[in-house]
Amino acid sequence: MSNKYKSSAIPIPIDQAVGTVLAHDITEIRPGQFKGAAFKKGRIITEEDLPHLRRIGKEHLFVLHLEPGEIHEDDAAIKLCMALAGPGVVFDPKPSEGKISLKAACRGLLKVNVDALTEVNLVPDISCSSRHNNTVLEKGDIVATARAIPLIIDEKTLNAAAKIAEDAGGLFSIKPLSQPQVGLIITGNEVHTGLIEDKFAPIIRKKLQRFDCEVKYISFAPDDKIKVIMEIKELLQNGVELIMVTGGMSVDPDDITRMAITEAGASDVVYGTPVLPGAMFLYGRFGNVPVLGLPACILFYKVTVLDLLLPRVLAGETITRKDLASMAHGGLCCNCDGCRYPLCPFGK
Repeated sequence: MSNKYKSSAIPIPIDQAVGTVLAHDITEIRPGQFKGAAFKKGRIITEEDLPHLRRIGKEHLFVLHLEPGEIHEDDAAIKLCMALAGPGVVFDPKPSEGKISLKAACRGLLKVNVDALTEVNLVPDISCSSRHNNTVLEKGDIVATARAIPLIIDEKTLNAAAKIAEDAGGLFSIKPLSQPQVGLIITGNEVHTGLIEDKFAPIIRKKLQRFDCEVKYISFAPDDKIKVIMEIKELLQNGVELIMVTGGMSVDPDDITRMAITEAGASDVVYGTPVLPGAMFLYGRFGNVPVLGLPACILFYKVTVLDLLLPRVLAGETITRKDLASMAHGGLCCNCDGCRYPLCPFGK
């Protein structure tokens, strides 16, 4: 315990110890069976603990006396996590050695208020570490772990950290992922005429299946702007909730897909990213229907910008130019032998 706190260890009979805080570990030895801490420093003594304490020969305990304005680490962790947890984040209010893990209440996209998290950790004697922002988590996955560092923390210090999180509306939240009806348009004269076999559709289907999404409609269009526009409008009329268009995304004169998307009426169009592979990716919207323009790199690399942005689109986010620019840091895939994504630095 930090010496800046006034709490002191005093001996008291165990009959008077219920509700007090143990000042040291209590060792138990059972020959041939067990040797270790039966009760650890910082434990709050309960009525159920008393018979066990007597069995190991304890009639007096050294316990901590908390001064006004001091809070035990367990109580501090509970208060801190109540402030940290936003929508879709839950925790068990039973700390383990002063720590509590926040967990995802459902499958979804983890959102972390990184700036506020930094501010919380600038408060002395507070520790909170989390998973990366925009990580896809399953129900029950750990989001973050938080604790007060000393056994006893000053209440004003704790309140300062909690207020930062409360003012931010919680630091961690989970956005559920939708399962939209997907319309896929494969562009390219060579595929449209049957000269070569399409390779896009199997790859995209596999990526969508990870999120329980299926391709509802698939069509093939030549490198003809008018015909691509017609295919987009037909998908919208069929009620699709996500449009994906492959090919024709470069800056070559005959690559007309991005112009077709824009002229079909897409808004919020952003083209080009600092993510490699995936520089020629496009995002836009037809009302509430997102449209993704997919570059050819998806055919040649296991992981691309699509893997980073698809979960965000399924979580209902509108992708902006600033969002794409912020992906530059960590946006370079090393194309490792034996790809370990998402357990790697790409996109983080």
